[in-house]
Amino acid sequence: MKPSNTIVRVYRGNITESIHRVHLAVVNTKGSLLHSAGDPQLLTFARSTAKLIQALPVIESGAAEHFGLGDAEIALCCASHNGEAEHVNAAQGILGKLGFHHEHLQCGAHEPYHAPTAQAMRERGEAPTTLHNNCSGKHSGMLALCAHLGASPDTYMSLQHPVQQLMLDAVCAMSDIPKSQMELGVDGCGVPVFGMPINHLALAFARLGSPEALPELRANACQRIVAAVRKYPQYLAGSDRFDTQLIEVTQGRIIGKMGAEGIFALTVPDKGLGLVLKIEDGNQRALYPAVIEALKQLDLLSAAEVSQLAAFHTPTVHNWQGTEVGIIRPDFQL
Repeated sequence: MKPSNTIVRVYRGNITESIHRVHLAVVNTKGSLLHSAGDPQLLTFARSTAKLIQALPVIESGAAEHFGLGDAEIALCCASHNGEAEHVNAAQGILGKLGFHHEHLQCGAHEPYHAPTAQAMRERGEAPTTLHNNCSGKHSGMLALCAHLGASPDTYMSLQHPVQQLMLDAVCAMSDIPKSQMELGVDGCGVPVFGMPINHLALAFARLGSPEALPELRANACQRIVAAVRKYPQYLAGSDRFDTQLIEVTQGRIIGKMGAEGIFALTVPDKGLGLVLKIEDGNQRALYPAVIEALKQLDLLSAAEVSQLAAFHTPTVHNWQGTEVGIIRPDFQL
């Protein structure tokens, strides 16, 4: 693989101190590659971008309807959330509808991503629980599917569990990857994670936003997920987060989801497009500048929208005293 000339530069003063290389694929619902940069067939893990696809069986199975999950709760099932009070309450609400509690979640505990929430908890001497884990919504959705299937909640994270098999089936079908060819690993929260070329992940997102050619049950589930995230973008990520602000700024015209190790997947439903962008070295600081720049060059964001997202497009670099000492800038032409 040749090095990509699609890069993001990190400046300190006038000197480029670091460079992050970018790989990108834009496809339509038939999988045709419309735009690319770097290696559009780069094999990588989808990480948390897959959450919107993993939520499909929760709806298709009837679990969401059976347990009365609302749109905010559906959005949380797709989230890498901040651990703010509304996120914790929504995850707790899902579990309550199942007759479960936070000890049933096997995702582990970490401090909220939202710094003010984490600081307030420390001041109160309150330890984080699994509800604060950014994946607690996804795991609550998994438990809803588990309860609806009558399967054991003790082993719901195992690849052999019916919940994980249904989610694997959905990811394979949406991305056109045979199960025998899907690379599998273990995600940060302990459940299976899916490895595939980025153009196939882009296909899954194109179909998610424009599911008209899919079977009716799946198409309806796709529409429910997109509608829920459009209505409750705060539950997909949270305060000051790019995923939430991208949806808000574009008024739901673009739906996107980040994943660990520098991956981002989005759908533009009205245009039938899916886009996946991967930072080669996995550094998250280069991710949002590259995503905005790509959307700008593809005429998918207006100048006003780019301006509203400027803090993510060209973020500043600060030292420990808070002094601005540099800037992060995308430096590429698609």
